[in-house]
Amino acid sequence: MQLKLSIIMFFFTVCTVHAQEDLLSGFDSVPTNTFKSAAFKGLKIVNFESTKMVSKGELYFVVSHRFGSVQTGIEDFFGLDQAVTRLNFLYAISDGINIGLSRSSFQKIYESSLKLRLVREKANGFPFTIVSSNNILLNTALDDDVLPGLTFENRLGYTAQLLISKRFNKNFSLQLMPTFFHDNLVSVDEQENSQYVVGFGGRHKLTKRFSLNFDYGYHLNRASSSPFKNPLSVGIDIETGGHVFQLHFTNAQPMNTNGFLGQGTGDWGSGDFFFGFNLSRVFN
Repeated sequence: MQLKLSIIMFFFTVCTVHAQEDLLSGFDSVPTNTFKSAAFKGLKIVNFESTKMVSKGELYFVVSHRFGSVQTGIEDFFGLDQAVTRLNFLYAISDGINIGLSRSSFQKIYESSLKLRLVREKANGFPFTIVSSNNILLNTALDDDVLPGLTFENRLGYTAQLLISKRFNKNFSLQLMPTFFHDNLVSVDEQENSQYVVGFGGRHKLTKRFSLNFDYGYHLNRASSSPFKNPLSVGIDIETGGHVFQLHFTNAQPMNTNGFLGQGTGDWGSGDFFFGFNLSRVFN
């Protein structure tokens, strides 16, 4: 029953998509009564998805690395020997509908994604861009020899988010991310399978090519016995000829939404955080 309900939830938002024009999406300034340019240049702020969409007909291949904790020091070359990798393919059916498929070495997770733009911010009109982001995850690292009675359904997880962004001026944007995620199997006994997070993040453009980004997720029902932490991340976006190269530091090594929200282990106060980057290649 849980599986059926989650799949229905995943596809429900398709019915709410509004037809949107996507003119002038690459310009930093727009005339009155037209859509504003994107609040974020990267598809992610740092960990969280941004309201940026892939343009119709484009295929993105994104390689993401998240190294081990810098706290390990020179023995593991400050985390370089403990890297987690994620390979992600994203395709735009239209300017407002993106689909994706990825594989992460963290828990050998396969993930499908659906990203829908519901409303777009206008210069003298609706003040926000609203995007729905939905995912289904499959954890293939779970071992039925260690977990007797393990079923296929136990391997599944789901995410549903609303991404609400506003571009205040050409340099500064903010985003709010109310998030629901569900893991059919959790590692902490007292933890509820369905979990809720309020995320927020922002971007401040420093120069023509560089911006400073941050995001944070406040977990609303984390079990009191849980060893995991709320994810806090900072990063730099570097724009290079139409592409964005992202460098970041975070206290969560997993890169899938359920992972960084529910299983982040680092502690900024003790110097336990992770370095990572995203590289993308677009095919028209």
